Amino acid sequence: LSSRGITTRRQVLLFISVLSLSTVYGQVSYSIPEEMAKGSFVGNIAQDLGLDVKRLKSGRARVFTRDNTAYIELNRERGILLLKERIDREALCGQMTPCALHFQILLENPMEYYSITVEITDINDNPPTFITSEGHFNISESVLSGTAFILDRATDLDVGENNLKAYTLKPSDIFSLKMNNQGDGSKNVEMVLNAPLDREKNEQLYLVLTAVDGGEPQMTGTMQIHINVLDANDNAPVFTQPVYKAFIKENSPVGTVVATVTATDADDGSNGKITYSISAMPYHAHGIFEINKGSGEVTLIGKVDYEKTRNFQINIRASDNGGLSGSCKLIVDVIDMNDNSPDIHIMSKTNVISEDAKSNTVVTMINVEDADSSENGKVQCNINDNNTFLLKSTSEKIYSLITDSDVDRERASEYNITVTCSDEGVPSLSSSVTLTLQITDVNDNPPVFEKTSYEAYIVENNTPGLSIFTVKATDTDWNQNARVSYILEDSSINGVPVSSYVSISADNGVIHAVRSFDYEQIKDFQFRVKAQDGGSPPLSSNVTVKIMILDQNDNPPQVLYPVQTGGSLVAEMVPRSADVGYLVTKVVAVDVDYGQNAWLSYKLQKATDRALFEVVGLQNGEIRTIRQVTDKDAVKQRLTVIVEDNGQPSRSATVIVNVAVADSFPEVLSEFTDYTHDKEYNDNLTFYLVLALAVVSFLFITCLVVIISVKVYRWRQSRILYHSNLPVIPYYPPRYSDTLGTGTLPHVYNYEVCRTTDSRKSDCKFGRRHGLW
Repeated sequence: LSSRGITTRRQVLLFISVLSLSTVYGQVSYSIPEEMAKGSFVGNIAQDLGLDVKRLKSGRARVFTRDNTAYIELNRERGILLLKERIDREALCGQMTPCALHFQILLENPMEYYSITVEITDINDNPPTFITSEGHFNISESVLSGTAFILDRATDLDVGENNLKAYTLKPSDIFSLKMNNQGDGSKNVEMVLNAPLDREKNEQLYLVLTAVDGGEPQMTGTMQIHINVLDANDNAPVFTQPVYKAFIKENSPVGTVVATVTATDADDGSNGKITYSISAMPYHAHGIFEINKGSGEVTLIGKVDYEKTRNFQINIRASDNGGLSGSCKLIVDVIDMNDNSPDIHIMSKTNVISEDAKSNTVVTMINVEDADSSENGKVQCNINDNNTFLLKSTSEKIYSLITDSDVDRERASEYNITVTCSDEGVPSLSSSVTLTLQITDVNDNPPVFEKTSYEAYIVENNTPGLSIFTVKATDTDWNQNARVSYILEDSSINGVPVSSYVSISADNGVIHAVRSFDYEQIKDFQFRVKAQDGGSPPLSSNVTVKIMILDQNDNPPQVLYPVQTGGSLVAEMVPRSADVGYLVTKVVAVDVDYGQNAWLSYKLQKATDRALFEVVGLQNGEIRTIRQVTDKDAVKQRLTVIVEDNGQPSRSATVIVNVAVADSFPEVLSEFTDYTHDKEYNDNLTFYLVLALAVVSFLFITCLVVIISVKVYRWRQSRILYHSNLPVIPYYPPRYSDTLGTGTLPHVYNYEVCRTTDSRKSDCKFGRRHGLW
């Protein structure tokens, strides 16, 4: 370039505006000559935009062009624009001025774009050219001096100072050049006859027409002119009008008649026969139009596109056989049709956003253009989801898709957003593009239990480790954020940690019993379970769980009265004068179980005389006489009462009630002395038999186990009695009143009896009164 003496001009124009979307828009303009070498410096974009090179790297700056033809590339390391490939201005823009490249510099995080314009200036790299390399003229020798002959004009692809500037004609002794200005500013090249022709001297003339441009250095193009000198033809063809105008719709089919030009010649015969031809047309019109040589009808032989060329100017020549010619201009205007749908290009987009993204977050930037003009080129865009997203126009051709409200992955994890752009032509044309947007999960939902509280039941005496029931919580989040773990919250029950009562499976919420429960110790208890998700930070919720212990009939009735003692003999005294229904005594028992397991019934199992006594109150244990006591009735009466609960299976206890039928205490004493002796004898015998059997049957280790078991059992019984909520049992005093008013039981005395070995009876020593047994 330096050898051609071309001075490179670089102009920088910067406009920056800040919009509400936090997206910076700016415009920078540069000017470079065509045909620069690949990799040539275009401009320092970082400096001109006021951007840091680090911002270009972090924002992954890149060049965006609509047709993906990038002549300019961005060096992010240095922040400069470089030429990606050699540019031919004539191939890029033709005769259009100014010739410029328009593209955008896109950045991300946050999304920004800058509009860049690079003007391509012309250099003189194209010589003037003629349509044909030779021109033929038939000129009558009778043509007068000053007659002008229109020559083919040359075309130069360069523009401005490098365009075509002048013509020269050599030799110039017979003909000279004349430039004739047209109404549109162009010039016709005319060859003017300076001296009369003499066919007898020169039948053939050869001239050279040279076209010179204004570049530095100058470039030229030539055309050989061959002149046949004819006999006299003194009238040239004349067109009916100097300028013809025609209109044609773009995309018209080949063969469409554009216009018909008409010229007349006053000569007769062959000198009046006219032939039409195109003498000059723009470079871009070659191969699009042709003219019928005989009729002057101009037809379409190629495709016209309004978006490429909006009008054509064609110079038409009418020549007669005598070598005279006339010219006119045909101006063809192309009518735009709505044949281009809006063109949508994704400038920048993100495929994933978080559900906690704020409103007005830019998701995608798109560029929309319609190559048509006027109403056909006006575009409106909209989206199918107007509730969550908004398509906002940030400039004439650029739209930004932004969030219009909060997104919730639990409501929609994916959005398919269709952007539809329609022009205002008739009929309207439209284009659409579908954008898929994934919503990533944020831990914004705590686990939720299926119930606000839980109640579960377990039967006492359960096996430790038994599954009681399951709590269930769900989390509407996704993946790790929805993984629920169950935790037993720290608390205590009667001073004991709840973890010693129950445990919970962290994965599935199954609650297990850690110990065997005893209804008599604890009837119910409650604790709290926490469900916690796997998010960061984790979210949780709590629920109260109440465990109800169900009673089993695992305790037999306990007799409180009469008290069964081993050392003293207890007897109830009934006078022989007792009437029917006399209250002998009342058996009092309790059952530490609950409900029907604690409902007690009393039955007389055995009696010395079944006809004398009966348990009258099945529920209250009252023993009464059922007939009149007589003198024949034995003094000693032994009653066996069974106390039975209502459980399944039922449990029972037996109590022996000794009754003395007598009017005086000495009589009772004499009768029960033998009984005491017999009882002691029998008890001693039984004891020794059992002891002997135990010594023979069990080993020492078995005895040890039995002793330990007994101690554990006594310890449990003491714990049960200590912790159980047993009902208060009324204590019946020694002087028990007959509720039916049939008699009283005044006192019962215990005497120490002293006997000799051989005598069954001896004197009695009356000891102290011990009270009621």
